[in-house]
Amino acid sequence: MDDEDYIKDAIELIVRLNPKPGGELNTGMAKNQYVIPDFILSNNNGKLELALNSRNAPELRISRSYSEMFKAYDKGDKKDKKLKEAVSFVKQKLDAAKWFIDAIKQRQHTLLRTMRAIVDFQFDYFQEGDETKLRPMILKDIAQIINMDISTVSRVASSKTVQTDFGVYPLKYFFSEGIATDSGEEVSSREVKQIIKDLIEVEDKNKPFSDDKLEDLLNEKGYNIARRTVAKYREQLNIPVARLRKEMR
Repeated sequence: MDDEDYIKDAIELIVRLNPKPGGELNTGMAKNQYVIPDFILSNNNGKLELALNSRNAPELRISRSYSEMFKAYDKGDKKDKKLKEAVSFVKQKLDAAKWFIDAIKQRQHTLLRTMRAIVDFQFDYFQEGDETKLRPMILKDIAQIINMDISTVSRVASSKTVQTDFGVYPLKYFFSEGIATDSGEEVSSREVKQIIKDLIEVEDKNKPFSDDKLEDLLNEKGYNIARRTVAKYREQLNIPVARLRKEMR
């Protein structure tokens, strides 16, 4: 084996190594985790239909036996002190249950309003699931649409998921910063990430694109983006730097 083959084999081995070997120690304890979506979104011939997942939002109601208890009390002897105390106790719990049910319904209403606003804002994306059609969207955009506080939208976006025709996604997936183009249009950072990914997939692996070169290529396409932003997006895509992508032939 000559020096070039030896170096090539060494590079191929190194790039396959785990940079965080300690993480392997917990593999035996790992358990499968299943995501139960909070929303279900389906495309019915171009019409987007949204619903809360009934598994996460079961219908709540008061047991009929309690209303029958009140009817029996009205027909019975109201002078019975013990019965009167029992009915008073049940009434307190019944009022608390009604308050709880109303609170749950209000929360579900807020969830649906928030998700509906996201669907309307990203309508083109939800038609096909094409990442390049995701519009720049921040929490403030949705908060203004539904006339609620940003913190409310943040809590929903950070903890809920939606099932679509093309996969299950956390709501925070649909939020992204914007990048300005030469035409003054603002596009989603996800669109830029997809272009970076596409450029790297077709690059010459003997001379992979540096972050500076990627910046130039994006600028040529009309995206006003800095090299440090290119580096940030590349890292978020889990793509190594150019020297680690280089392949010797």
